[in-house]
Amino acid sequence: MSMKFKKIPRTELKVSEICLGSMNWGQQNTEAEGHEQLDYALSQGINFIDTAEVYPVPPELEKKGLTEKYIGAWLEKRGKRDDLVLASKVAGPWAYMKSPNRKNVRIAIEGSLSRLKTDYLDLYQVHWPARETNFFGVRGVENLGNDDVPIEETLDALSEEVIKPGKARYIGVSNETPWGLHEYLRLASEKKLPHIVSTQNQYSLINRTFEIGLSEMVMREEIAMLSYSPLSFGVLSGKYLDGARPAGARFTLWDRSSDRYNAPEAQETIGLYADLAKKNGLTPAQMAIAFVKSRPFVTSTLVGATSLEQLKADIATADITLSRDVLDGIAKIYKEHPDPHA
Repeated sequence: MSMKFKKIPRTELKVSEICLGSMNWGQQNTEAEGHEQLDYALSQGINFIDTAEVYPVPPELEKKGLTEKYIGAWLEKRGKRDDLVLASKVAGPWAYMKSPNRKNVRIAIEGSLSRLKTDYLDLYQVHWPARETNFFGVRGVENLGNDDVPIEETLDALSEEVIKPGKARYIGVSNETPWGLHEYLRLASEKKLPHIVSTQNQYSLINRTFEIGLSEMVMREEIAMLSYSPLSFGVLSGKYLDGARPAGARFTLWDRSSDRYNAPEAQETIGLYADLAKKNGLTPAQMAIAFVKSRPFVTSTLVGATSLEQLKADIATADITLSRDVLDGIAKIYKEHPDPHA
């Protein structure tokens, strides 16, 4: 395995081009399985682990923070911390989650540190915007509602409750828009507040909307793009094609987010990508992940799995470089079937 590393701009962090995601641990995976995945990922050169206070997914109030507890138990057992890049997230307003104001940011970061059994995080991210905008499957904005918490208030909270006390080395965002990124950067410059160094956004063969506005933004402003769902919740592996519902798979167990990741109108496109991969000696999952990590604006690609075998296959894409024929085939499909998912 030849794992590559990239520097997150404006930081001292060098992260593996594949990041280990953890949102399944506590729902589809046990603590022991999560620890097994962590051990294997590190053995393959991965140094970047991502989690969130709201995990596992699908989120449930009684399980909130369970994934962080699993990682914390593993960290305590392992006995080392400084060779890892550990990231978590404060949730935005939703259901039982609170708005990211100063009080709630303080409670959230202290809770994450306690569950993770660490004194600091390397990266602390705002999980989603605290305003009405286009994220989580919404393509556009037609009306502006009241901001639940203005970005300036959240950024000030991150400065006072996270960065200044040394509870995290750097801050980032997730599921943000071009305007949101610009506002964070403008406020940091004008108000002498900490700069965000990353954004974690959805990006896959069937949702390349990040390329419209956001790709230029992150490259020009030197912001790391941490891409999540390169397999669109496993859909791009082809395992749900023709109405299949494999035992134990996410969309077999839950319908949540199926319209966002596995909509009926996307099935033809998914099938075309699966056929292209197989014609070129690749699995659909290998091609999908290899494509995402090959993009010049992507710093690290998050992968998650419910089995160790799936994880091994995902991580093995570190050694895969897509041929010109495959890239041309992807470009042809994309031109004819652009972004069936938002």
